Amino acid sequence: MVHAFMLVVVLGVGDDRQVQPNPMYFYSIDRCQYFAKAIPKQYGNYKHTYLVDPKDRITAYCKPVYMKDNEGIYK
Repeated sequence: MVHAFMLVVVLGVGDDRQVQPNPMYFYSIDRCQYFAKAIPKQYGNYKHTYLVDPKDRITAYCKPVYMKDNEGIYK
């Protein structure tokens, strides 16, 4: 049993929100947060987020989880 951090990626806002079905797991919160910070930046113009279609908006965050085995956890 190990503690890990699950990267949760959510597409859309409001009723259109969809949590992506294949989360990534990391041993380090710093590594997880690196990806959580980078993923939403792919659209480029962050000063004008209202220009991005709401269904295309991305939110990403890290959630601590307890896993039975350590297979599939990124270092």
